[in-house]
Amino acid sequence: MNSSIPDSTAEGEFDENGYDRPSKSQVKREMHALLDLGKQLIELPDDRLKQLPLAERLYEAIRLAQKTTSREGKRRQTHFVGKLMRDAPADEIRAQLDVWQNGSREETAAMHRLESLRDKLLSDDDALTELLNAHPGADVQALRATIRAARKEAQGNAALQQGQEPQRKQYRALFQALKALSA
Repeated sequence: MNSSIPDSTAEGEFDENGYDRPSKSQVKREMHALLDLGKQLIELPDDRLKQLPLAERLYEAIRLAQKTTSREGKRRQTHFVGKLMRDAPADEIRAQLDVWQNGSREETAAMHRLESLRDKLLSDDDALTELLNAHPGADVQALRATIRAARKEAQGNAALQQGQEPQRKQYRALFQALKALSA
């Protein structure tokens, strides 16, 4: 082994190339990522910004960037926001932006469960019994009427000619009833 390159496993301070700090390219990529995150923050409405863990100085810089109208002024203020982002909790901010853009995984999973239950109710009479056992306070008559209407709507949609628009009103109403029941 070449003795001029420190052993990365012995010290733990060096990367695989023997350097004790990130490369210039890596630092530049990280700075561009923070700048892009700052640009996303500038596009957010004020009520969303207030929900993020932003330092007061960063918050004010973002608000000023939102108000700036000249092209060069906005560019400079955006870069200043990017610079201030170095001290911000970027991972927390990215996580919150992801939840706002895509919804949380739990919400998505809950919606998929409701959709599956709706489909099961439309195809299986025993599914209503199971649902009523799980939710004894549910309005049985309203649920049965909604299921019947959704089944009738599905039969009508099955008989449509190609190019005709299917009806989804009762299908959606059943989903909303299940959503209200699970809330």
